[in-house]
Amino acid sequence: MMVKKLKALANSDDNQLADAVRTSAQQIWQAGLGAFAKAQEEGGRVFAKLVKEGTALQKRTQQLANGKVGEVSDTVSKMADSVSKQAAGSWDKLEKVFEDRVSRSLKSLGVPTQKDIQALTKRVEELNKAVAALSGKKPAASRTASKTATRKVAAKPAAKKTTRAVGKKAVAKKAAAK
Repeated sequence: MMVKKLKALANSDDNQLADAVRTSAQQIWQAGLGAFAKAQEEGGRVFAKLVKEGTALQKRTQQLANGKVGEVSDTVSKMADSVSKQAAGSWDKLEKVFEDRVSRSLKSLGVPTQKDIQALTKRVEELNKAVAALSGKKPAASRTASKTATRKVAAKPAAKKTTRAVGKKAVAKKAAAK
């Protein structure tokens, strides 16, 4: 429509053509300003809508991320437990190997084991009893028996100890006097 007007005016005089061009340019300018204002107005609404959608998307993403972090931490915890159990088993095996090697080394050096010492102590006690039976005397008290007797004496009241000590001194003085 504008083009037809311009062609018609081009045929008429130059002043009318200049006025038509000015009017047309002014209308184009005003249309541009109107479009710009409309874009700003709708742009604000579009911007607000985009912010709202972005916030919702961020919330969903954080929820998914938190869920994944929880799953990963559970998996890592299970793996750590498994590794620690394997490590404990390995340490137990290593300890057993070490104990066996130390035991073999001590045995090759001729160092007696606790079992050997206990068997020897039992044998000595049996021999003491046999010697005492053959000689007709009471068997000597074993170390464990003397330790028990010492504990019993220590547990008695102090007054009895003093009396006993005084009695022993008196017996010793009588023996010295004879």
